[in-house]
Amino acid sequence: MAEADLNNAKRMTIICTKGTLDWAYPPFILGTTAAAMDVEVTMFFTFYGLGLLEKDLDLKVSPLGNPAMEMPMMGMHMGMPNLVGMLPGVTGGATAMMKNMIKKKGVASIEELREAAVLSDVRMIACQMTLDLFEKKKEDMIDGIEIGGAATWMESALKSDINLYM
Repeated sequence: MAEADLNNAKRMTIICTKGTLDWAYPPFILGTTAAAMDVEVTMFFTFYGLGLLEKDLDLKVSPLGNPAMEMPMMGMHMGMPNLVGMLPGVTGGATAMMKNMIKKKGVASIEELREAAVLSDVRMIACQMTLDLFEKKKEDMIDGIEIGGAATWMESALKSDINLYM
């Protein structure tokens, strides 16, 4: 690639703050898609999004506080009253249904998308403050990530064409 092309390379940052199964998809889909389109991508994982970098993922779907959540069941799309999400076992049931639907429809898992991000040279930064706050260790995280803070993300964000917060 010519030097002029490198200077015109598109850049994108994504701040990942959510750690549920449904909220894990948007940053990884957008990040890997952008990387496939030769966009230089930086993902910054903070607060509950930090869990997306842990070696062992056990992501769940929370129907509580998610009134837009409708699932295809019995030939129709059924919503769940928000109050039902408080009942024991509902989160586990909704998670199992979502994982089954993801598998049945051939959608990549979060682990597969995360691996695609690594293979696509997406820069992934784990928030140092969140590591300290939640008493997590770098050894609990996947290989190939960086540890950094807001200033580390800002260095990338200031050079980027697109900055997303999810």
